[in-house]
Amino acid sequence: MMAVDPALVIATARSWLGTPYHDQASLRGVGCDCLGLARGVWREVVGDEPFPIPPYSRDWGETGPREVLADGARKMMREVAPSEAGHGALVLFRMAPRAIAKHVGILTAPDRFIHAYERLGVVEEVLTPTWRRRIAFAFLFPLPSSI
Repeated sequence: MMAVDPALVIATARSWLGTPYHDQASLRGVGCDCLGLARGVWREVVGDEPFPIPPYSRDWGETGPREVLADGARKMMREVAPSEAGHGALVLFRMAPRAIAKHVGILTAPDRFIHAYERLGVVEEVLTPTWRRRIAFAFLFPLPSSI
């Protein structure tokens, strides 16, 4: 599966900067959450979403036997090791030990990422050591013709 040019992914993600936070939304300039940001970038660089996203819990401490976000991403994206994820990669964060990965961001540089965060909206910020160690999974956006 060939990957979309990381520069296109980053430029698209940056076009969402300043979008207000809104749980389970995905409209650039209007509102989105972290998954809504990823969905919006997908629509702009890959095409239509391949399946509807069911409602989901906002509980970052949620535990369970299944990594729902990672399993869904594997169906349509190429997984890479978090240590090998470069700019343009979609990363999933585990926000609490033993919790499932429930936060999403897009790497923009070795030390920066874009994500939607409650009360801040879509922001680009430093990938601090605290954020970096929370990365549990990484994926590449596919070229539309390779899915």
